[in-house]
Amino acid sequence: MGMGRGKKIRVLVGGVFDLLHVGHIHFLSQARSLGDELIVIVAHDETVKRMKGREPINSAEDRAELLRALKMVDEVYIGNPNEISFELVRRINPDIIALGPDQFFNEEKLKKSLRESGINAEVIRIPYMYKRDRAKTSKIIERIVETFCE
Repeated sequence: MGMGRGKKIRVLVGGVFDLLHVGHIHFLSQARSLGDELIVIVAHDETVKRMKGREPINSAEDRAELLRALKMVDEVYIGNPNEISFELVRRINPDIIALGPDQFFNEEKLKKSLRESGINAEVIRIPYMYKRDRAKTSKIIERIVETFCE
């Protein structure tokens, strides 16, 4: 089946998406606009603990359910508790992997790892579309603490 009109462009993003906020919505909309369907891999609770040194506020199951409820998201998977699951990425078989503006990935290194795993996705970095200090989970938590924990 060649690259005819029938082929849907599948976009994949990954992230924690802990307190869902406008920054996430902008990122997901931008990612979705790159193709026909948007798949999200949401970080496992263990991964969040390792990355951020704290438990997520919402469990992976809850974060996945919230993401599934968004109109621009077609499917959500919970990631592997260990490293980036290239196995899962291979199963999803994306045409494009979209990175958020603040995701610390070296794009070239990621592309190399993907190629080595037999994944031919394009890697695209999505720029900031909003005020970065308002739309950051850690800043939102700070504002809540400042407002309610005096």
